[in-house]
Amino acid sequence: MTRLLLAFLTWFSAFSAPDMTSYCIVLGEKHLRRILCGYFESYPESRTHLSLGKDPPCTRAVQPPEVGAIVEIAEVGGLHHRYERRAA
Repeated sequence: MTRLLLAFLTWFSAFSAPDMTSYCIVLGEKHLRRILCGYFESYPESRTHLSLGKDPPCTRAVQPPEVGAIVEIAEVGGLHHRYERRAA
């Protein structure tokens, strides 16, 4: 592993995704890739940002109560959860 790659991984684990790297035990390169891909796919769609008025970068439509009950959707292997309304 090169020094540059090691420096990047150290920076990433400390500043970019501490919630992910603190609760995961990585079992190998394929496992790390799967975790990172799930994290990067869910981040712009689900994670809220203060600078965007508590809205994710990919905005979602407001779901009125008439749409259905609230269901929990696990993301990143259950590390994060998103809640949506779905018809029963």
